[in-house]
Amino acid sequence: MQQTRTYRQRSTGFLAKAREELNAGDLEQASEKTWGAAALIVKAVAEARGLPHEKHSHLCGGVHSLARQNRDRELRWLFHLANGLHVNFYENTFDSQAVDEAIEDVELFVSKVDRLI
Repeated sequence: MQQTRTYRQRSTGFLAKAREELNAGDLEQASEKTWGAAALIVKAVAEARGLPHEKHSHLCGGVHSLARQNRDRELRWLFHLANGLHVNFYENTFDSQAVDEAIEDVELFVSKVDRLI
């Protein structure tokens, strides 16, 4: 349970850092921190359920399973949006408004997944 708690705390911390990075104008770091928050909350639920979470494919599969189990298709869309922020870290094509809106969406994702732990 300690590792689950650690993942949850880090996820929340990354969201706060994402906002700081956005306010400082560093869209790449805001994007990557937001992706990190989404990935860590998925790791938290996987850890709590004894599921693998070491690979990117584990995270994607885990989200798809959660979406099916909870009849919540939005989880998939929100996770894929977060993954788009991971891509933005490398490509830096999103403007500040797009990153801001995506952070809001990932905050919703983290909240929804956190309730499933």
